[in-house]
Amino acid sequence: MPHAVTSDNVRLYFEEAGSGTPILFLHEFAADHTNWEPQMRYFSRGHRCIAYSARGYTPSDVPPSADSYTYKHFYTDAIAVLDHLRIERAHLVGLSMGSYSSLHAAMNEPSRVLSMTLAGVGSGSSLENLETFRKTCRETAEQFETLGSSEVAKVTREAPGRIPFLVKDPRGHADFYAALARHDSKGSANTMRGFQGGRPSIYTMADTIKKVATPALIICGDEDDACVEPSLFLKKHLPASGLTFFPKSGHVLNLEEPALFNEMVERFIALVEAGRWGPRDPRSVLPH
Repeated sequence: MPHAVTSDNVRLYFEEAGSGTPILFLHEFAADHTNWEPQMRYFSRGHRCIAYSARGYTPSDVPPSADSYTYKHFYTDAIAVLDHLRIERAHLVGLSMGSYSSLHAAMNEPSRVLSMTLAGVGSGSSLENLETFRKTCRETAEQFETLGSSEVAKVTREAPGRIPFLVKDPRGHADFYAALARHDSKGSANTMRGFQGGRPSIYTMADTIKKVATPALIICGDEDDACVEPSLFLKKHLPASGLTFFPKSGHVLNLEEPALFNEMVERFIALVEAGRWGPRDPRSVLPH
């Protein structure tokens, strides 16, 4: 099986399809590389598409220590996949955890990122509730270790941001959480403890975000309450960003609304490649 190797010798499983300008897909906490299949099939018609499973998600390696699961590991892992494939620059398409990593890749390695799609980004960012969120992450990590992935999946699938997927597509929702139930419990616990519960809030990074010139498409479900305000924050601070809300949609945007997701991302990437997705024209900004 194909693997890229990170700087700390973690092997990351990846799949690729198609040819052309590269697109790298970065999955969310409850997913893995397989959840990008609708996008891999669609975008590989005109692009070289790569989807990989993050550290802690088999068939990638599952490091035993939570210290190996910081947010820095996750965004540098994306760069490691590009390095392994000798890809100089790529479009990054992320969901949730993958969006956070895409943003950090653009902040720290801007020369490697042609564009970034930030879908379902920013849950857990609220500074007022940050410690409560981190406490919940630690508790969830313990549940993965003591109860196992199959039991935790039963709770996760009922989270508010997941309900729109259930309402629209019960079969797709069931398939998604059946896959989550098979995740490695230790890897999920470490990711929850190290990445989810340890990452800085995006609200603390405003000054750095303002300097990111990378074209960005922010996508949010209008019923994904935890991501609405962070998405608006990113639109305000990312100079070359556009924002769209999907109506009656929750967190799992690429699977809830695959046709709409593909259409929006395809249009965005086409405009970026045509040089027509630049910073906001200052004439469109209302004076303070």
